[in-house]
Amino acid sequence: MLNSKYRFHSRGGVQATLKNGKTERGDKISLVWAKNTRKGTRFGVVVSKKVLKSAVGRNRIRRRTYEIVRLWLQKQGELPQVDALVMLYSADFREKMPQEEFQQRLERLLGLMLED
Repeated sequence: MLNSKYRFHSRGGVQATLKNGKTERGDKISLVWAKNTRKGTRFGVVVSKKVLKSAVGRNRIRRRTYEIVRLWLQKQGELPQVDALVMLYSADFREKMPQEEFQQRLERLLGLMLED
């Protein structure tokens, strides 16, 4: 699980990121990020009820996503000070999509965030 210092703790930060952030879209997944004034990087995962009605399924997708982000953070050196939201648009991420493919898609988007 992703350490709590890398996660959002209120709705205000999520809403500000959605309002002021830049968006990179991929296939069934997007990443929204905005620079922050805090020290450090924060991540959040958004899985809508429209994607999957079951809370158990949405939470499973969130846990898979946080694990990919955790591993990606371990590989990175110094990170920019950003708030980032991973938004998922398909229930395929629950179990149908292999972890490796999911990881490649998400890491590609995270790499684009670093380039900016």
